Amino acid sequence: MNFKDHIRVIHDFPQPGIRFKDITTLLNNGPVYREAIDSLRALIADWQIDCIAGPEARGFVVGAPLAYALGLGFIPIRKSGKLPGTCIEADYALEYGKDKLAMHEDAIRPGQRVLIADDLLATGGTIATSIKLVQQLGGVVVGAAFLIELTYLSGRDHLKGIDVVSLVQY
Repeated sequence: MNFKDHIRVIHDFPQPGIRFKDITTLLNNGPVYREAIDSLRALIADWQIDCIAGPEARGFVVGAPLAYALGLGFIPIRKSGKLPGTCIEADYALEYGKDKLAMHEDAIRPGQRVLIADDLLATGGTIATSIKLVQQLGGVVVGAAFLIELTYLSGRDHLKGIDVVSLVQY
């Protein structure tokens, strides 16, 4: 299936010059959404994963159904202040400043093999921060899976040492 046919490109969002890749058109088409998750599942089937983690918010709509399809648990990575339990946090750079990502400190056991899942790999900053959190808890990040990869932003360069898969590349 050509998943690009189901991803809407919105020009000049959120600012002039940006061509935003909108996955809501893929998500609201049940058979296409299912095929996307099934395709990612097939790409990582041999990776011996114990659990899947995903950063908010769109990492939830990729990571949670992927975890379900594999019969694994899902670990949400949230912005600071959004999780109720005791958390670890890490700063990451945004286009116009900084923010923090957080995970429950008991979300991962040392040695667990973790896949990070998200909708989009751009510069790699959010995923690199997610990897840092997993590793801080003793988890082993075996790879990352994305619906979309913006290859011209070289996000893979920040993810050395792990396997990376994406369904669609721009």
